[in-house]
Amino acid sequence: MFKIHTLNNISANGLKRLPAERYQMVATLDGADAVLLRSADMHALTLPDSIKAIGRAGAGTNNIPVAAMSQRGIPVFNAPGANANAVKELVIAGMLIAARNLGVALGFVEALAGDGMETAIENGKKKFVGFELAGRTLGVVGLGAIGVRVANAARALGMRVIGFDPHMTVEGAWALSSDVIKAGSLNELYGAADFISFHVPLNDATRGIFNAAALELVKPGVVLLNFARDGIVAHEAIQAGLADGRIGR
Repeated sequence: MFKIHTLNNISANGLKRLPAERYQMVATLDGADAVLLRSADMHALTLPDSIKAIGRAGAGTNNIPVAAMSQRGIPVFNAPGANANAVKELVIAGMLIAARNLGVALGFVEALAGDGMETAIENGKKKFVGFELAGRTLGVVGLGAIGVRVANAARALGMRVIGFDPHMTVEGAWALSSDVIKAGSLNELYGAADFISFHVPLNDATRGIFNAAALELVKPGVVLLNFARDGIVAHEAIQAGLADGRIGR
């Protein structure tokens, strides 16, 4: 019987996949054989010698001290692509919200009251027309399981897609639409895109890859979509871009 301690709430449907005759969920780390988690930060956590494996219910492992675990002989497993479709849909939704001004349009409608609503809507709706996604350029940073789905979905919507991933796998290349344009560098992608979507893990190479220097390269009003990790974009650059309109809302 293997004892598993969970650091986050894990879906009951997921836990059911662990046969009860072989696995037991325990309330503490003491005596546990494995740890199962989502986003809990393990860097300051002291693990007992009984731990034999760590399972991450998701793709990123920046919340786990992988190098230290490797030195102890504890393998770290993740689940790349498990939420790929869900994230793809969020990215498409984000682009539609930004392009068609859906957020501010909703606020406009919710503020209406009383007589004259029809006239107010008719007179005000032109302020929220926005633009269509077809023909616009999406830059996808990271063409793994999620990035490939985002790129392909954007192509299906008639968008021009430019992608950057120096570590793309053969499997990813086979799955990617053949008319996605390869960017020679991040700077090339930043300068060409109307929308930029990030799909990379957070590590030393990707931390702050969108920063003040990148902000100088983008088109005015570019829309950024970061459904990856917080540290990939520099907060100061985002705040500055939103303040002067270089980044769209």
